[in-house]
Amino acid sequence: MRRCDPQVTFADLEFVRQGIQLDPVLGQISDFLASHPEPVEWVDADLRRDLKRPDTGRRGLGAEQALRSFILWRIKNWSYRELRERIADGHTLRQFTRFGARSVPKADAFQRSFCRLRPKTVERINDAVVRAAVALKIEDGTKLRVDTTVVETDIHYPTDSGLLWDGVRTITRLVVEHLQSELPGVAEEFPDRRRRARRRMQEISRMRDRRGKNNRAFRRKYGDLVEVAQEVVRKAPAVVDRARAMSVATPLQAAIVDALSKQILHYVALTERVIDQARRRVFGGEVVAAGDKLYSIFEPHTDLIKRGKARKPVEFASALARIDPGLLRRNDPPEGLTARR
Repeated sequence: MRRCDPQVTFADLEFVRQGIQLDPVLGQISDFLASHPEPVEWVDADLRRDLKRPDTGRRGLGAEQALRSFILWRIKNWSYRELRERIADGHTLRQFTRFGARSVPKADAFQRSFCRLRPKTVERINDAVVRAAVALKIEDGTKLRVDTTVVETDIHYPTDSGLLWDGVRTITRLVVEHLQSELPGVAEEFPDRRRRARRRMQEISRMRDRRGKNNRAFRRKYGDLVEVAQEVVRKAPAVVDRARAMSVATPLQAAIVDALSKQILHYVALTERVIDQARRRVFGGEVVAAGDKLYSIFEPHTDLIKRGKARKPVEFASALARIDPGLLRRNDPPEGLTARR
């Protein structure tokens, strides 16, 4: 992918002579991008990433064209096809995206370029654009509507009993089957409570459907499941300490033991969160806020998202490209940006 030729054509000069100007909002954004070259460098690094010979081949979307087209696509909420048609049909949009009188690539070229942008880069671009909008008084910062890309995570329906069972079986498997095989004898005192935890989880699931969660039997079985989970998370760190103190035969074995120890402590911490939210909800009668809940120990970034869909009123997914509301109240320059003088 070679960089695009920025040479101005006679057609571009004619439109400049006629005094055709950008939309005021796009004009202010264009001025901001022209005075802050760093976002173009971020996009250029992503577009050239993993390319063996980035300076050869056909001329594709340049970094500045890709950045400006991406911002226009997000602002207008157009499809790739409509984005291409709008740019090709209007001179002001050609001027904003730096295509000028040159041919506009097909819609799939925009799609390929946008997909190469890393989430971190998109986040930094959003950061810069939001701060610029507030600084230039395009937005007052009190309200902002943001579209998000929701990626549904591969998890089972999250219930506290199911998450407790996930924590017990995962920690036990790592300790009893994996760590014990590397260091024989390290987990002799560690209890295997998987069968008991699975039975309690299944009983709780059946009782929830039939008699609700306010009867004594339900609370007793939930208490037993929480007790099993507490025993596992209490004894697993002791096994990790013993494993780290034991001598190993080879550097490879040491690396495996260290990796297993980190995994065990990772799932112990997540299971402790599940125990806390189960105690608060079942025994304390507290309504735990959605933002405080853990919906999966395997996909801890999962959020509960409601987008008003008729068939899917609630989705368990990961929302990308968010904007921090705090950005709207801070006047410091965007991270990594310096004004060009």
